[in-house]
Amino acid sequence: MGEKELRRSLSVFPIGTVMKLTDLTARKIRYYEEQGLIHPERNEGNRRMYSLNDVDVLLEIKDYLTEGVNMAGIKRLYELKEHEKADRLKATQHVLTDDDVRRILRSEFQAVGGLDGDNPYQNFDGSHIFR
Repeated sequence: MGEKELRRSLSVFPIGTVMKLTDLTARKIRYYEEQGLIHPERNEGNRRMYSLNDVDVLLEIKDYLTEGVNMAGIKRLYELKEHEKADRLKATQHVLTDDDVRRILRSEFQAVGGLDGDNPYQNFDGSHIFR
């Protein structure tokens, strides 16, 4: 996660500030939390604290409602976004097989041990000319 995204995800805004930024009531904001659309953190006093990402989601929800999308549709849109994000994450992660690990270790050991092909006393197959 980049520094910008890390800062956007910091929960620093109390509900009063979020109400002013979004022009939503506290009741609506809590309702969207109950629906699983936002996930504010709690501080030591158990008060909800919101991030810039939460504020962005709340503003998007307002836009969807203005466009005529109902709550079920909005929830479905965010579910699809989460699935797409998970799919992109899976696509970027490469799971190493045992053969991959063995090949990497073998090449690392050969490089560290001086058996990387630059040794004039080594055959092409890795065996030594002189024993």
